[in-house]
Amino acid sequence: MCGVVGIVSQSEVSPIIYDALTILQHRGQDAAGIATSTNDKFFIRKQLGLVRDVIRNQDVINLRGQMGIGHVRYPTAGSEDRELAQPMYVNSPFGISISHNGNLTNHEELRETLINEDFRYLNTDSDSEVLLNVFAHELQKQGSVKPTSKEIFAAVRGLHKRVRGAYSVVVMINGIGIVGFRDPFGIRPLILGTKESDLIGNDYMVASESTVLDSLGYEVIDDISAGSAVFISPDGEIEMESCINNPVPTPCIFEYVYLARPDAKIDNISVHKSRLRMGEFLAKKILKERPDHDIDVVIPIPDSSTTSALQLASSLGIKYREGFVKNRYIGRTFIMPFQEKREKSVRQKLNAIDLEFNGKVVLLVDDSIVRGTTSRQIIEMARSSGAKKVYFASAAPPIRHQNVYGIDMAATTELVAHNRNEVEIQDFIGADWLIYQDLPDLIQAAQLGNESIGQFECSIFDGKYVTDDIDAEYLKNLEDARNDKTKILRQVELN
Repeated sequence: MCGVVGIVSQSEVSPIIYDALTILQHRGQDAAGIATSTNDKFFIRKQLGLVRDVIRNQDVINLRGQMGIGHVRYPTAGSEDRELAQPMYVNSPFGISISHNGNLTNHEELRETLINEDFRYLNTDSDSEVLLNVFAHELQKQGSVKPTSKEIFAAVRGLHKRVRGAYSVVVMINGIGIVGFRDPFGIRPLILGTKESDLIGNDYMVASESTVLDSLGYEVIDDISAGSAVFISPDGEIEMESCINNPVPTPCIFEYVYLARPDAKIDNISVHKSRLRMGEFLAKKILKERPDHDIDVVIPIPDSSTTSALQLASSLGIKYREGFVKNRYIGRTFIMPFQEKREKSVRQKLNAIDLEFNGKVVLLVDDSIVRGTTSRQIIEMARSSGAKKVYFASAAPPIRHQNVYGIDMAATTELVAHNRNEVEIQDFIGADWLIYQDLPDLIQAAQLGNESIGQFECSIFDGKYVTDDIDAEYLKNLEDARNDKTKILRQVELN
């Protein structure tokens, strides 16, 4: 889960990219960076930290150029190294920089090929650097001094043939233009927009979410479809092309549950409306299982569950109340790297309003349950505030499997639903009743927004990986890299 943006403008782009990254900050709070280009010169600033801390006023002035790309990143295994912050850059050919959202599932194999057959040097263990070099090599194979859109699209086609996994990408080729493309399944989002320039012609933006376009006054042109690419020249000429035969659009369902802002549209599906439908389906399940329930009040765990909770309460005809006050200056606990930090942040992030809980049967609603420790703490807070009973509803089904497509959520053994049934999970988090969304209902909640999308990437719920290249050994290696013990040991080594 990262945020990417690329802009071609008739004026300086660094202030616009800064604003865009700030809007995308919810997609990553671990590192940020901007790269720009003008007159074949390249400028970059990247570092660990929030956008406002990494990019200062002087940086915005120094990042000169009428085209550029940006990136925000959330913590991943080994991400404490500044060199892993993006954009990343390679000087051959032309000078190419990349911002990547997703994860390659065959990056180790690609790494060997790049080094031993393509004779390219890799400086980090990042799959994004692998992706950058695959694109650079495919573009170099075109043999052009100044590649055209035709040759750039050919390079993307060559990349699709070699690369597996999830990748929504913006690439800047110095002096040539900006390229945006998505993997053949379109797992991670990418959208294109335009607005009339203050000077002459139009400005163009490629970004992870439509929210960025809306906020900065850009009109949405379209989502970049699965397997497709867009090329924008420095003069504002734009071309789009499908770069693969028979793409299978399979967007990540978790974007609609948690990752994206509620005001975003992804693949023409409103995130807000999909979350409303999640609430409706949860209400139907509650009425089916306990038509004579005793729920007094519905309270969301802010913020990503608020929409679902509001619709759930409305459908049940029950009071909806804001029972927790959120500290807006604490990051999203889901994407914090260590369990100790996550648990500490829950108490700092949320404070209960006692009068909303005292003496009541409370239904808490969250977007999902990952490790379960946060849910347990919140339930304890509700009881401490005087709740008679605490029920807990999740807008998503049980998360039982690792994500391999760009969400570094937890090792399998750290997932509360791993090797536990719903009653055991209910006991672990300390709820009097636990209600999970059913997977068919979750899929329908999103699919009703765009019925042309035939399937969604749901591997964290059902263990089915759409790239069909994930085996037990791959998952074991990922498990070893992601567990908190490994992260702690790596932090000790760095210190």
